[in-house]
Amino acid sequence: MPITVGTDTTGTRKTLTVGDQSVAYYSIPAAQAAGLGDFTRLPAALKVVLENMLRFEDGGRTVSVDDIKAFGEWATNDGRNPREIAYRPARVLMQDFTGVPAVVDLAAMRDGIKALGGNAQKINPLNPVDLVIDHSVMIDEFGNPRAFQMNVDREYERNMERYQFLKWGQGAFNNFRVVPPGTGICHQVNLEYLAKTVWSDEDQHGETVAYPDTLVGTDSHTTMINGLAVLGWGVGGIEAEAAMLGQPISMLIPEVVGFELTGAMVEGTTGTDLVLKVVELLRKKGVVGKFVEFYGDGLDHLPLADRATIANMAPEYGATCGFFPVDDETLRYLEQTGRDKDGIALVEAYAKENGLWRDSAYNPVYTDTLSLDMGDVVPAISGPKRPQDHTPLTDASNSFFNVVAEYRGEDEGTAACDMASEGPAPDAMIDPRKSAKVEGEDYELRDGSVVIASITSCTNTSNPYVMIGAGLVARKARELGLTRKPWVKTSLAPGSQVVSDYLEAANLQEDLDAIGFNLVGYGCTTCIGNSGPLQPEISKAIHDNDLIATSVLSGNRNFEGRISPDVRANYLASPPLVVVYALAGDMNIDLTSEPIGKDKDGNDVYMQDIWPTLEEIKELVDRTVTREAFQSKYADVFKGDDKWQSVETTTGETYNWPPESTYVQNPPYFQGMSTEPGSISDVKGARILAVLGDMVTTDHISPAGAFKESTPAGQYLKERQVPVREFNSYGSRRGNHEVMMRGTFANIRIRNEMLDGVEGGYTKGPDGEQTSIYDAAMAYQDQGTPLVVFGGELYGAGSSRDWAAKGTALLGVKAVIAESFERIHRSNLVGMGVIPFEFTGGDTRKTLGLTGNETVSITGLEGDFKPMSEVPCTITYEDGTEKTIQLKCRIDTGVEKEYVENGGVLHYVLRNLARSA
Repeated sequence: MPITVGTDTTGTRKTLTVGDQSVAYYSIPAAQAAGLGDFTRLPAALKVVLENMLRFEDGGRTVSVDDIKAFGEWATNDGRNPREIAYRPARVLMQDFTGVPAVVDLAAMRDGIKALGGNAQKINPLNPVDLVIDHSVMIDEFGNPRAFQMNVDREYERNMERYQFLKWGQGAFNNFRVVPPGTGICHQVNLEYLAKTVWSDEDQHGETVAYPDTLVGTDSHTTMINGLAVLGWGVGGIEAEAAMLGQPISMLIPEVVGFELTGAMVEGTTGTDLVLKVVELLRKKGVVGKFVEFYGDGLDHLPLADRATIANMAPEYGATCGFFPVDDETLRYLEQTGRDKDGIALVEAYAKENGLWRDSAYNPVYTDTLSLDMGDVVPAISGPKRPQDHTPLTDASNSFFNVVAEYRGEDEGTAACDMASEGPAPDAMIDPRKSAKVEGEDYELRDGSVVIASITSCTNTSNPYVMIGAGLVARKARELGLTRKPWVKTSLAPGSQVVSDYLEAANLQEDLDAIGFNLVGYGCTTCIGNSGPLQPEISKAIHDNDLIATSVLSGNRNFEGRISPDVRANYLASPPLVVVYALAGDMNIDLTSEPIGKDKDGNDVYMQDIWPTLEEIKELVDRTVTREAFQSKYADVFKGDDKWQSVETTTGETYNWPPESTYVQNPPYFQGMSTEPGSISDVKGARILAVLGDMVTTDHISPAGAFKESTPAGQYLKERQVPVREFNSYGSRRGNHEVMMRGTFANIRIRNEMLDGVEGGYTKGPDGEQTSIYDAAMAYQDQGTPLVVFGGELYGAGSSRDWAAKGTALLGVKAVIAESFERIHRSNLVGMGVIPFEFTGGDTRKTLGLTGNETVSITGLEGDFKPMSEVPCTITYEDGTEKTIQLKCRIDTGVEKEYVENGGVLHYVLRNLARSA
């Protein structure tokens, strides 16, 4: 399908000749020459957005000349001009946890448009969509040569309904491809194969047009691709669905924070150490809703793999994206990973012609800046519950002592404080750590025992320097006779098959196998919460004795309740450090000064005895990471193995929803929908469903991991004769709204401040008694009572989890009131018709003294309501007293207002498509 470009009233469409090929492109220098603004010092990240305006300029229907001029004003106004623009990414990337509900929505929209008298074929992606199945594999088997095949077999057993549905979608929708299970993680497949940096397609005039490769993805770590100078970020599935159906993304021209990198990494440090420091610095800086662009002479010494690691973690430092401009390293990586050589030549020529190239003269204007000398980076971990809790390795054991002390010093179940405190524990402090014997084993566990050590996630397994480093640590440990401690569940889940290729070429996989890091699958595994069960005796010892067990993973997320229900403290670390912690088996050990084990002769072994040098790592990377390996492994990327090819499915332009399915159900969003939009109504007489604290993540709101029989979701499945062994996870059941509604606000570690010291998804029902959040919400719905949720700072941090907004909406929540919102979740709430509000004037949930017994009314939303307006909110307390405060409505743009008036972005798109059918 050809791309549709604008009318080019600005005259900026030019021709670029590269070797034998000539392509049209939209020239930023030509726009400047035409007097549309001075774009010389615009950051490369914003030039990508500016080119999008030039290419889709259509006389003002969606993109106007004034939108283009706004970028020149941005550059001359200290990097600020929050003008609303309509941005169109080139393509969409999905993974299966978020992709299945997205395809469910598209299937439901086909039913919905037919009910409105429209054409079902109008519901078709207009932009290319790639869905990579990577989130479903669980680590049931580990530490042996059978692990990979056994986990794959269980994956298909659990997820056959979902895979049949996705295969239907692949056949039913245009422009929609599925990368089968066992291939890799979506972001790594995108980095190593799908992305092009500069894209080219035929337009509606039959001419080839070159333009920057851009995308949005239904996973927050879509940002990884910015390491390859591809502008991309995560959105919720609902926003991605609108984008693939041709709806531009409404956004404000962002501020761009420049992050200068100088110097070079020193011996003993890794790219993971660098990114954990970057996360800490940028969280302190405050970059939510902003672009971050990296610059400085340090980039001359920073491999693209390290850049991708930094870009991947943008959600952890809160930015929309972390962008690296095109330079010689970009071209080297494209060459190494097997990209077409004519395409690489186009990337270089286009970037230099259109001002996207970084060299020594690159000197853009930024809204704000900060700097880091990479020579100052030290080995570190982050935890125990937030990626920004940076802890130098020298402080790690003392820090964990204080974690335990803070847990033990509080009432049971209420450890909600920031736990990564600095400095050693006081000498006089009574040791709060507990220990316990494991039944049938000859060892004890104690607070701090590492029960999970996992090399996992796109963040680090995409980086051959840290993966080869982990392999070398394993080799040196094996030579000395060390292996993992028997209580540590070890796993290796690479982000692509290329990783296995170079580990085997370097003869390192054998060493990793020998100490327990066998291949368990190609997918997200532990990082998404699919760590699988621990040995039952270990799990029992932890729970019976209230031990604070730990995990160490090379992932990007360590939020509470995410990694394993048995683990309370989770730490992010480089793959080599993950191996060391598996050998040590205990977070209480100071890896920088204490022995991690004994060799074959009984001598102490220290971490420095098995740590490889940077030169050792580089030599192996240069020798084993080859262009041929990438070309070979991606030659049949969409074909899949025999298991995938044997998956049978139905055909047809609409889906025949199987009524007995507990995985895929027709959602209620579009049922009974009218042809005309409604209007925004005031919130009157609402009750409070939950009062939540700071940094409530989308994992808290909509968990992805396993759930118990006793939960509302477990009871729903039990009533349908689904055995507990087949429950799978919340993430795998996102195609069934009945499960997901029951799982909303159901994280085992969420704390509702309406209750006293209770963890989990509980609240007060209409009768004032404690009950599950789901049951309370249904009782309020039966009464016709609207609901609101209160929160603290950074509400909705973390994954781009649209079910965190969908579930909130389906529970009957009309408004979420918080001190601040993370970007994606705020957008998702609006996309589901739930209105986000922010406190003003110093008010917070705490200053208001909320108990949950209040009623809440928000007025000023009807009539001529303007986006970003302040509106009055009246809180009526249990004793009848009232207090009126001002709230800032975070419907940010006029288009977002239309979304809410329609009941959500998909309703808006569906009505428009039905009218045009």
